[in-house]
Parts: sequence; structure tokens; C-alpha cells
Amino acid sequence: MVESQNISKPPYFDGNNYSHWKAKMTIFIQSLDYNLWDLIVDGPNLPTITLENGEVVSKPRNLYDDNDRKRVQINAKTKHIILCAINSNDFNRISSCISAKEMWDRLEVTYEGTNQVKEAKISILVHDYEMFTMNENEDIKSMFSRFTNIINALQALDKTYSNSEMVRTILRCLPRTCMPKVTAIEEAKNLNVLALEDLLGSLMTYELSMQKKDDDEEKEKKKKKMVALKSSQTEDSDDDDDDDEELAFITRRFKKFLASKKKFGGRPNKKFHQKGEASKLEEIICFECNKPGHYKSDCPRLKKKDLLKKKKKAMIATWDDSDESSSDEDANEEVAQIALMALEEEEDEENDEVTYDELVLLVEKYSSMIASLKKKVKSLTNEND
Repeated sequence: MVESQNISKPPYFDGNNYSHWKAKMTIFIQSLDYNLWDLIVDGPNLPTITLENGEVVSKPRNLYDDNDRKRVQINAKTKHIILCAINSNDFNRISSCISAKEMWDRLEVTYEGTNQVKEAKISILVHDYEMFTMNENEDIKSMFSRFTNIINALQALDKTYSNSEMVRTILRCLPRTCMPKVTAIEEAKNLNVLALEDLLGSLMTYELSMQKKDDDEEKEKKKKKMVALKSSQTEDSDDDDDDDEELAFITRRFKKFLASKKKFGGRPNKKFHQKGEASKLEEIICFECNKPGHYKSDCPRLKKKDLLKKKKKAMIATWDDSDESSSDEDANEEVAQIALMALEEEEDEENDEVTYDELVLLVEKYSSMIASLKKKVKSLTNEND
């Protein structure tokens, strides 16, 4: 059943959290008529008579006077309020009681135990009160709520503390970060008259100011971190541009190496061998000059013949196209220019070739650049996380 929120109905007890229901029920009965609460505490003093043998029995209704009827009516009214506020199990437990005080006391014994049980509960709650501390990452509101639960449970067992004792307990349980505020309160306030609610308000105000300060510091740290990240990204972009240029240069050189290798049919050339393999080249015989150490395509004699053929062709072309009136000096100059162009073309072809040592250095440099780029990508990923 849902507990009624109507102020004219008593709070309903479903068998759980008796101390909570007891506090609400006490206030409800007192609000109706304080004489009803006095009857529960002191007893109804129902009308009785003493027989001749000395036995005390209830007074018959036909002998009631006005005062007797008034006391019986108040007792019945109180019993009615209690019975309307309990469940069926508790109704069976207390319905046989004659007075409202008996009903109230039986419920207390059932859910709070005897005096010995009460003392044990009080001992546990007092220990919790004396060892009370504020938990880590707990706010003032949650801490005060836990403290209030302990105080209310002790009050339900008739164990109370003064306001000054509770104020000192709250100040004692605060963490070290609140020590400046605790010192200020102790110096500026009189703890003997300081209300617990005023202390709560002061501590919550201090907590809000500290949270705002921490948020501002966190925003400032994030701002500095973003600025540092942008500057590092700018520096890295400059470095990346340099690395890209160097990588492009290495790629061009490597392509030239592959082109030169394809040009000679994939045969090994002495320019692509290390010094330790020079002995292998000595076993190779040139088909042009019959000398060891090189192939026909690298023979110096063949290169000289090709150069002379080019010169002759240039001279013939010059003599055919020249005028009879042109002087010998002009013809010689033109021949020299054509020969120089042929030599430059040959020299350019040789410059395009890449030696084996240069290729090894290029590959090593390429590998180191790839490793450096991987490290940069990894570091940027970690910073973004």
C-alpha cells in the first residue's frame, strides 16, 4: 500500500523502517491532541474498582461517571488511530491490548527489542557517531544527510546530543582541504550557539566557491594545452614539409637507379658492386678489347670510337652545309660546339646513374625517415587521446 499524504490520516506502517514511522506517528498524534500523546506515555488510568477480596478489576460501564467516560473515550480514540496506521500482521499482534499504551509498547518491543537490545543498538550508533568522517569525493550535502540519519536513529532510541556537540563533530570530520574554512568558523563563530543549519549553509557556500575555482583552473590548463598542441602541430608541419622534399629526392634517385639497371639489361655493372666484389669483375673479359674487368658496353675503346664517329658526322655535316666563302675558323668552331654537345649528353647520362654505395645510403635514409614519421604519428595520437 502507498503511504497516505493526507494530513488527516495517520502515516501507514508496512513493517519496514519502524523508527521512521514512529517519528511521524508521534508528531501526528501530538498534532491531533496532546492529551492523546500523554495517554500513550503515561497510560489511560482506566476506571477500576476493588473487590472485597482485594482484587482490582475494571469498573462496569453502568457505574461510569463523566470523568470515567472521558478517559475511556480518549483511550479508544488513541487505539483507533494506531490501528488505522498498521498492517494486518501488526493488527493481529496488538489487537488484544486493552490500552493504547500497551499497543505502543508492544510495537516498540517487536521492532526495537527489549532494553538490552536497545542498548546494543545505541552502542553501535554511538560508535558510528564518534567515528564519523567525510568520505572521499563526497559533497557536503551527502555527508550531512548521512550524519542526520545517525542522529535521528539515536533520538528514536532516546539518545540525544546537544547542538554544540554535533557542530564540533561536523567540523572534526571535514577533510584537510576544508581546514582554512574550519579555522575561520572557529575564530568567527561561537560554536555553543551556532545552529547546525547555519553551519551547513556556510560549508555548502565554501564548497561551491572551491568548485568554481577548480573549474577555472581546469579550463586554463586545457587552454594552455591546446595552445601548446597547435604550436607543436605547426612545427611538425614544417618538419613534415622538409621530410616530404627529402623523400621525393630519394624516390627520384631510386627511380634513376631502376632505369639504369633496366638500360643495361639487368646485368651487373661494376658501379653497383661493393669494393669487396672487385675480384669478381676481374674474371669478366671484354669482347671489344679482350681486357678483363668490364663488359663491352663499358669498354673505353668503344666509347672513344663512338665519340670519333660523332665528331666525323658533325664535321661532314658542317662541311656540306657551309658556304665556300665561310672561313676555316667558323667550321672548326661549329665542329667543337657539336662535339661539346655530344660530350655533355654523355656526361648527363653518366650523372643520372646511381652507384651501389649511394643506393645503400638512400635506402637507409628512406628507412629512417619512415621510422621517424611513424613516431610522430604515434605521439600525435597519444596527445589527442
